[in-house]
Amino acid sequence: MTLSLKMYNFVATKNNKEMSRLTLKIAITAICALVICCTGNSKIKENKVQTMNTKAEIYLAGGCFWGTEHYLKQIDGVLETQTGYANGHGKNPSYQEVCTNKTGFAEAVRVTYDPERLPLTLLLQLYFKSINPTSLNQQGNDVGTQYRTGIYYTNKNDLPLIMAEMEKVAKQHQQPLQVEVLPLKNFYDAEDYHQDYLEKNPTAIAIFHRLCSTWLVMPIKKIR
Repeated sequence: MTLSLKMYNFVATKNNKEMSRLTLKIAITAICALVICCTGNSKIKENKVQTMNTKAEIYLAGGCFWGTEHYLKQIDGVLETQTGYANGHGKNPSYQEVCTNKTGFAEAVRVTYDPERLPLTLLLQLYFKSINPTSLNQQGNDVGTQYRTGIYYTNKNDLPLIMAEMEKVAKQHQQPLQVEVLPLKNFYDAEDYHQDYLEKNPTAIAIFHRLCSTWLVMPIKKIR
């Protein structure tokens, strides 16, 4: 009886040790898996943050959006452009409605850019080169509130940079600037045929320059 009890205790102790070792292995494996998982999630989050930090957007109105888009999309660091109607009344206006001069919408371009390659200050400096900033509701022969110039932002941290560039430009002119600076209220994509219009219709560039714009729309690549 005593021998059997000792054997039982020996086996039980051995089993307990093996169980403890097994439990320890499981715990270590679980911890390692957790660390790997957390590290992987951190890297994914980090990559997402980096991707977000390399994309920013601003909405620019510079008269007829055909030329404004054609000009802006050639700037090194601009990732995407989209013509549309900004900061007006109502929803989903058509081009014909905007041309009535009653909707309050401005022809504008949504510019998605890489701030690491193209700082907002430089983008704005190039934008100002494409417009007459002292002209109210008119660029070239295009007249109407839809052809007003404007900078519409979605990130409030952009406002100090925008105003700093506005001050620089103001010092270069005797007349007051007519470029409105406002947070973006709304934006609706223009009809498909307005997208990349001058790229799809290169013969229209000369006509556009003569009739619509105060600046030369040049078929150049990557302005910087």
